Amino acid sequence: MNTPLAQEKKIVLFTLDQPRYALYLSAVERVVRAVEITPLPKAPEIVLGVLNMQGKVLPVLDIRKRFRLPVRQINTDDRLIIARTSRRPVALVVDSVEGIRELTENQMVDAKQALPFAEYIKGVATLDDNLVLIHDIDQFLSLDEERDLKASMAQGVE
Repeated sequence: MNTPLAQEKKIVLFTLDQPRYALYLSAVERVVRAVEITPLPKAPEIVLGVLNMQGKVLPVLDIRKRFRLPVRQINTDDRLIIARTSRRPVALVVDSVEGIRELTENQMVDAKQALPFAEYIKGVATLDDNLVLIHDIDQFLSLDEERDLKASMAQGVE
């Protein structure tokens, strides 16, 4: 049965500068305050370094670079979204996390129709009269970047 509840999707809203972005909640493990990041030699440009999260070494991605936003230093007010890609858990540096929102079908726009050129967009939602891009966490790293990250993590963690 197709009930309104079945059509709702939960997203985690976050900001980079002023725009709001989102990930589907199913990809997010937790949100933590920014911590010190250890540089990772020979990592792709989007990778700031690594951090130890409960005994696991996670790559930290600066998605500002992917979105072509001005790069800035991480500060203690920033947040790290710990999320799962199909290949590994990662930490994403964001300015703030606004929380979890539940979307109805009426708030959703078909991403392929609205932005056919943007493979990294999984969905588009209308919230508070603004569009929010819901990103595909698996598209933040290209296959080449994923290969380079794997190699640099193997060297850096030894």
